[in-house]
Amino acid sequence: MNTELVEAFNFLSREKNVDRDVLGTILEEIFTMMVRKEYGEEAHFDVVVNIDRGEIQIYLQKTVVDAVSDPVKEISVEQVRKITDEPLDVGDDYVEILDFEKVFGRRIIRTAFQELVRRIKDLEKEVVFNEYAGTIGEIIVGEVYYQRKNDVYVLHNKNELLLPRTEQIAREKYRKGATIRAIVKEVIRDNGAPKVIISRSAPEFLAKLFALEIPEIYDGVIEIKAVSREAGDRAKIAVISYDDRVDPVGACVGMKGVRIHAVVRELGNENIDIVPWTEDDETFITRALAPAKIKSISLNREERTASVLIDPDQASLAIGRGGQNVRLASKLTGFDIDIIRDASEEEYDMDLTELQEELGEDLFTKLSDAGYVTARDVLDAKRIVLLEIEGLDDDMI
Repeated sequence: MNTELVEAFNFLSREKNVDRDVLGTILEEIFTMMVRKEYGEEAHFDVVVNIDRGEIQIYLQKTVVDAVSDPVKEISVEQVRKITDEPLDVGDDYVEILDFEKVFGRRIIRTAFQELVRRIKDLEKEVVFNEYAGTIGEIIVGEVYYQRKNDVYVLHNKNELLLPRTEQIAREKYRKGATIRAIVKEVIRDNGAPKVIISRSAPEFLAKLFALEIPEIYDGVIEIKAVSREAGDRAKIAVISYDDRVDPVGACVGMKGVRIHAVVRELGNENIDIVPWTEDDETFITRALAPAKIKSISLNREERTASVLIDPDQASLAIGRGGQNVRLASKLTGFDIDIIRDASEEEYDMDLTELQEELGEDLFTKLSDAGYVTARDVLDAKRIVLLEIEGLDDDMI
């Protein structure tokens, strides 16, 4: 029964990919617990597990006495002389090798097996936690397993990883069985079980993709200094070259855009602006707001704010659709950027058709139908008049 037991334990450890030395330690702990339960805390014993030979031996030490008062710790000299030829006398120690089936019975052995299964499951959880905790910030390649509500579950090395809705790229669809790349963002414990959270929307994912596609970044010739991103739509990435012969922007774009296109395709055609990084804050902000042309910049470095003066005709470029350009530039540079139109210039006007994309089709149509032709027509209109247009409210105005 001893050998059968070890073989069963061995089979389980192979199935669960548990190290043999670890298995031996777990078995020693389990049988130590069983012996204490059977014989009490005062018993003197040793549990020896030999995985290679397929043996578990339990040695119970007793003292030889004339009259036994505690059968767990004592054995009579008369009984000793019946079971061994060793010349033992009163006061000597006798070591008994316990018979598994006689002492514990098969029911207790099944309990030991169940305890081993539980311990291995706990061990597996710890192994998974440590494995992924050591890969935070790295890209994994997995397979879409299934979707539950808006969350996607990804299979990676037989482990189930979570891609929450908040970490997905906007409007991206996931098909069961499809290969997917993502970055390991966080590993947490959920009721003792490890939960690995991956992301495709994190700025770090974009940075890692560039490192995979661009050897100069991987080799350290070019460094990514900052990334700002609205996943699935647009991103800005600041880079610097430590080799005067290497243009950081050109290296990231590649011949005919082949390098950056590989990243863009992975991100669902996300638009990516590559900005040369510099320690000079004013120059960096100017580059980050491109393609808008800047007249002057006033910085408050303590509060990390920047007031940027531009000509009125550059406002829409600097701000971007829905404020996206200035928002991404602020995240990239670390300054809260405020766009100020230069009032000293003659008031500039432009047709609403030129702002159609920024306004959105619905709002553009409502303004046009109400008789507004240019931007200045709208700016000069009274609020009470604009409120008469269906769908417009104070916040929108």
